[in-house]
Amino acid sequence: MYGELALFSGTANRPLAEAVADYLGIELSEADVFQFPNTNTFCRLRQSVRGKDVFIIQPTSPPTNDNLMELLVFLDTVRRDSAARVTAVVPYYGYGRTDKKDQPRVPITGRLVADLITVAGADRFLSFDLHAGQIQGFFTIPVDELSAVPIILDYIEQQAWPNLVVVAPDIGAVRRSRNFAERLHVPLAIIEKRRALSGESTHIYNLIGDVKGAVALLVDDEIDTAGTIVNAAEFVMEQGAKEVIACATHPIFSPPAPERLEASCLSQIIVTNTVHVKEHVREMLGERLVVLNVGDLLGEVIRRIHVGVSVGALFE
Repeated sequence: MYGELALFSGTANRPLAEAVADYLGIELSEADVFQFPNTNTFCRLRQSVRGKDVFIIQPTSPPTNDNLMELLVFLDTVRRDSAARVTAVVPYYGYGRTDKKDQPRVPITGRLVADLITVAGADRFLSFDLHAGQIQGFFTIPVDELSAVPIILDYIEQQAWPNLVVVAPDIGAVRRSRNFAERLHVPLAIIEKRRALSGESTHIYNLIGDVKGAVALLVDDEIDTAGTIVNAAEFVMEQGAKEVIACATHPIFSPPAPERLEASCLSQIIVTNTVHVKEHVREMLGERLVVLNVGDLLGEVIRRIHVGVSVGALFE
C-alpha cells in the first residue's frame, strides 16, 4: 500500500493537470521548474514526497527535447526525495513515430526514450493513443495506454451528421479508422498515399471507397504539420464529398499547421487536450477547432491506479 497521492504538473500542459486535480478533488503539488541561463533544466519540490504515490503529468510535445528533459529531471527529483512510487503520466509520447528501423543506419528513438524514463525513476508509465502498439513493449515497467477514441466518438455521435463516411488518410490509419467506422456503423474509405523517401512531401494516388455527397470524417492519431490531413481533405472534396471533418487525439500543430488548417476546406478539427493548444491557434481556428477534455478520464485512471483498482474495467 502506497502513501498519499501527490499530483505534479510539468510546464508542458498545466491546464490538463489542473483538470485532473479538479476531478480528483485535490490540489496540485507545487515545484519550481525552470531553465538556467545556460539552458540547463532545474527542478525543486516545494514539499516532501517521502512515502507518497507520485504522478507527474508532462507530455513530451514540442519543444520535445526540452519537455522530455524536464520530465527526466522531475522523475529524478521525486525519486531522490524518497517517493514510494512514481508514475510518469505522458499524455503525448514524443519520438513515438521513431518506433522501428525502417531504413539502414537509423535509431529506434522510441525505445531510447522508454529507457531514459525508466532509468530516471519511473515505476509506471501512463499515456494516450501511442503511435504504435509495440511502444508498450519498449518499457520494462507497467504501462497503461489509454485511448481518447471513446471521447471523440461520443462527440461525433452527438452531432448526428447524415451520410457520414469514415476516411483513413493513409494505409497506416486503416485500423484506427475501421474501429471508428464500426462503432459509428458507417462505411469506410481509404486513401492510398505514398510518401517521398525524403519525407518532405506526399503524393495521393487513389481512393478506395465512395465519398460522393457524404460528410467525410478523416481519422488519425495526431495532427503534426497538418500536411497529410489537409491534402486528404482536398482530395476527398475532389472525389465528391460535400463536407470534410478531421479528428485526432493529439493536436501537435507544428508550423505551418495552424495556417494550413485555417486555409483548408475542413469544417471542423476535433482534437483533445492531451497537448496544450496555444491561445493564438485557438483564436485563429475559432469555432472550427473543437478541443475535447480527457481530464476526467485521466483523473479516474490515476485514482484507480492509486487505490489498486482495475483500469481495464473502465473500458470493458
